[in-house]
Amino acid sequence: MPETISAVPLAEIQSQIQQGQFDAALASIDHHLTGNVGRDDKVELCYMRIVCQRYLKQYGQALESATQLLSLRPDYARAWQERGYLYQAQKQPYEAAKAFYQATRLNPALLASWQSLLALYQAQGNEQAVKLTQARIERLKRLPKPILAATDLMNEGKLLQAEKLCRQFLRQHKHHHDGLCLLADIAQQMKVYDDAEFLLESAVEIYPDSAQAREQYASLLIKIGKYYRAKQQTEKLINMDPNNERASSLQATSHIGLGELDEGIKGLKYLLSKTPEKYGLWLELGHAYKTQGQRQQAINAYRNAYLKNANCGDAFWSLANTKTYQFTEDEIERMREVFSSENAAENDKIHAHFALGKAFEDRQNYADSFEQYRLGNDLKFGSNGYSAQFTEDRVEKQIQSLTPELFEQFAGAGCDSTDPIFIVGLPRSGSTLLEQILASHSQVDGTMELHNILGLARRLSVNPTRNGQVYPKSLADLKPELMRRFGEQYLEETKAYRQGAPFFIDKMPNNFMHVGLIKLILPNAKIIDARRHPMACCFSGFKQLFGEGQDFSYDLEAIGRYYRDYVRLMDHWDEVLPGAVLRVQHEDVVNDLEGQVKRLLDFCGLPFESQCLDFYKTERAIQTPSAEQVRQPIYRSGLAQWKHFEPYLEPLKRALGDDLLNEYERFL
Repeated sequence: MPETISAVPLAEIQSQIQQGQFDAALASIDHHLTGNVGRDDKVELCYMRIVCQRYLKQYGQALESATQLLSLRPDYARAWQERGYLYQAQKQPYEAAKAFYQATRLNPALLASWQSLLALYQAQGNEQAVKLTQARIERLKRLPKPILAATDLMNEGKLLQAEKLCRQFLRQHKHHHDGLCLLADIAQQMKVYDDAEFLLESAVEIYPDSAQAREQYASLLIKIGKYYRAKQQTEKLINMDPNNERASSLQATSHIGLGELDEGIKGLKYLLSKTPEKYGLWLELGHAYKTQGQRQQAINAYRNAYLKNANCGDAFWSLANTKTYQFTEDEIERMREVFSSENAAENDKIHAHFALGKAFEDRQNYADSFEQYRLGNDLKFGSNGYSAQFTEDRVEKQIQSLTPELFEQFAGAGCDSTDPIFIVGLPRSGSTLLEQILASHSQVDGTMELHNILGLARRLSVNPTRNGQVYPKSLADLKPELMRRFGEQYLEETKAYRQGAPFFIDKMPNNFMHVGLIKLILPNAKIIDARRHPMACCFSGFKQLFGEGQDFSYDLEAIGRYYRDYVRLMDHWDEVLPGAVLRVQHEDVVNDLEGQVKRLLDFCGLPFESQCLDFYKTERAIQTPSAEQVRQPIYRSGLAQWKHFEPYLEPLKRALGDDLLNEYERFL
């Protein structure tokens, strides 16, 4: 039985601190910290302990407590602010300035830290820093107090409280510029992207001259894969101010997302010629070169990123994520230093753990490799809030709602286009290989992982019908002409990613959840299920750090349960849509490339073309982690790579279950 997590009277302790009862508060804090408390409560208790110790002038103990708290949560801005106060009290202005700066970097709404920094910069005579800090203070002071408070809460990760406060303010001050932008930021962090998009679209319409709103809007559009619209926004920003470097950076990213790689690279190189110290631009440049297949240029850019910022864990992970890069001993030591750096954010450490896992795996040091993967996954999973039960419920809703009767009800509805070829499945299942094979055909355009179907599902999930139903149950309430409209809208939205071939690929693995929706709006679309042995697929996902989403992949039990749910739902689609989905087993492709290529092409109604067998020679933009792998001929070495880690994978095996594992035994 798991140990019961204790309830902590945080409000009572906070009241004691406010009343100056620091000894009593400290005793209560230490008592509760000896028990089993949740992570969030532990963070709050540790923070209040620092405050008490500072007021009691126990500066040494307080600094030690701050170090302990930051080891638990490196991105906790208020712990850095307390450090600044402690160094100030001990007449250490340089250390105080570093601490306050880190606090403002993590939470730009900490007015007290900015004000402390201003005094320190003034004492140093640092005029440039004084000017910048004064501008930030004035900006924060101009914000309405509820918006400043909500911004502070958001930056501390208290999103629900921030949202509630912001909405209360907007009810009284409708269409307030900062309120709209902040609520959109909160929605984005909560991954409610449709709400964020609507709010920012409204903001740029109401405040067309607001560079802040338009930059935020363009950045969101990039995040959700709407690169063409993002590019339109960046063009307007640059017309407003040709020297807007942030707008130029967003425009370059938009070009890259649209496959206009030469334009994107040109833009990034121009920005770097002006500001070569910006490591984030080097990262972007590396990603662009990797997408283009320029491996050495990508490596050089990633190296520049970590040379500009030693704590840039993303640079090390990006090198690892080329899949073929071999780290030097010096780079391994640099990655270790990220873990001990006080200035490294938690995300930097996560990236470094995954990169170091890859470095040790390449050296066949599988025990240390798995430990690094485990540490990175634990940090990532602990903060993403993933619920396996929620996924199970989503799958069950699809099965209960998408019935033979529903498809009969909408027979003949939908858009009759045959253009799209969807590739679905799990990440790391061989889907990029299938995409590359098909994209090598003269009649097929390769695109990218398009978000359009996921976006439609999200919209239907938040907009109830007259009967009060939401997606997927609401589908039965919709009119047939809506299905056609949704299909036509999908084709219109994806037009920007095509190059003129009769067919195009939408390789979004997560669309397996929405196969039924796809067949309702695009009944003639082809759907391919990329399947891989469960142990190989799941472990490959576990050691992959994804840029966005795939929250299930950071825990062995969770990813195993997710795989089972995926199989259960694909079995349902086979039952209610017989013959609509072609299942392609990755191991079969590796063992019989020509046979599986012909099978793929036959399913898509395409004549055989020999260049599909030479897929690795096809030059195109590839934005997934498998980019380097599919630029090489088929190889077998990855089929059972997970077996090196088998002693550590018992939680995954239990979650998958013997019945499922036995079913796929023949593919080993």
